[in-house]
Amino acid sequence: MTLTFNRRIFLGSTALLVASPAILRAQARTLNLYSSRHYDTDEALYSDFTKQTGIAVNRVEAGEDPLLARMQSEGANSPADVLITVDAGRIEKARGLDLLQPFASEALASRIPAHLRDPDGHWFGFSTRARVLLVAKDKVADGAIRTYEDLADPKWKGKVVIRSSTNVYNQSLTGSILAAHGAEKTEAWAKGVVANLARPPRGGDTDQIRAAAAGEGDIAVANTYYFARLTRSEKPEDKAVVEKLRVVFPNQGDRGTHVNISAAGIARHSKNIDAAKAFLEYLATPSAQRYFAYGNSEYPVVAGVEPPPQVAAWGAFKQDQLNARVFARNNAEALKIMDRAGWK
Repeated sequence: MTLTFNRRIFLGSTALLVASPAILRAQARTLNLYSSRHYDTDEALYSDFTKQTGIAVNRVEAGEDPLLARMQSEGANSPADVLITVDAGRIEKARGLDLLQPFASEALASRIPAHLRDPDGHWFGFSTRARVLLVAKDKVADGAIRTYEDLADPKWKGKVVIRSSTNVYNQSLTGSILAAHGAEKTEAWAKGVVANLARPPRGGDTDQIRAAAAGEGDIAVANTYYFARLTRSEKPEDKAVVEKLRVVFPNQGDRGTHVNISAAGIARHSKNIDAAKAFLEYLATPSAQRYFAYGNSEYPVVAGVEPPPQVAAWGAFKQDQLNARVFARNNAEALKIMDRAGWK
């Protein structure tokens, strides 16, 4: 997918943007964006926003913790207008530190599903990634594993590869299980997962996927966009990995598959509220949503915007409707549970 194509598909929402009062008031201003999204393709997203609105984007990029520490240190003098992060746990941490301000927007309320935004309006999810199982086609029969809970089944002893408990994606997943089952059952589940590990946790999601394809385990746990990147790759070794694995969306018979978000909110001490509001509303337009989908193989959150073909090929799935703030708030307790279970 070329940058030229990605930018061309964004132009369809210009009329929507022009109709936004927030954007009309924010013409010719500069937006200071603090971002922990480390995707080179995001440049097209910000360039398109500037092209459509005349609002320049001044971007500061760093990891989540350094960004939050910087905002705390800057206090009321912070130049930040918008904070954008990946994972609900991280954006909720910013809210808990009083680094965000609430924002009421009819456009966002109507376009973004309720479970993907803070009920009090401090942050909004603009794209999702499902945490799925990537299973070896030649070793795991179709339908043999159906739920996250199945990861703790003793029949999968020595077959599971997954990241460390320190990874926020796993903390959020465990936080969703905590919400579904309570602390005692969640700890028993975590101990079962540890007992079934094929190797000590190491590496990122792509490493888990490659390990399953290489026969180090039969079941990898990873976010969908990591597998989609391999699917899009022209490298023979990546094509070989994809050919060996099948995507399983867990818990389709009950609560649904856990999804996490890329989310953004208006900084507590923003000096340019109109531009910040304009940017958030822009992120929920069809053009920006297509960018998230095609630029980084994420799922769009706005109805009617389709995911890219390689993602759509896996089929539709039922999402867990648990509000992202709930599992995000469970992260700290989830980590304690995982530590007690020996999940390193």
